[in-house]
Amino acid sequence: QVQLVESGGGLVQPGDSLRLSCNASGFTFSRFTMRWYRQAPGKERRLVAGMLLPGGRRDYVDSVKGRFTISRDNAKNMLYLQMNNLKPEDTAVYYCNAVYGSLAYWGQGTQVTVSS
Repeated sequence: QVQLVESGGGLVQPGDSLRLSCNASGFTFSRFTMRWYRQAPGKERRLVAGMLLPGGRRDYVDSVKGRFTISRDNAKNMLYLQMNNLKPEDTAVYYCNAVYGSLAYWGQGTQVTVSS
């Protein structure tokens, strides 16, 4: 059974940091391109960051460059998103996504709220 389980979200103040985690199971994690998406209220789900290989190329949406860092640990089947200097506009549900060829899996999401 394929599962992607996100955790680490919460309510924080502007300027704070959070680390999101995605625990993957039920598929060969190391083969999959892993990405983080987010969906703000009333808006479409949008790509935040992605990477294929540990230590390899990382892609970020412009609005999070320099603040967010995506990483993965294939030995633990884990994906992470370190989020620093959080802003109110980062408020969204964050989703973990795994893609390999025609296969695509999603987690249930974790809420991140940035508010003073």
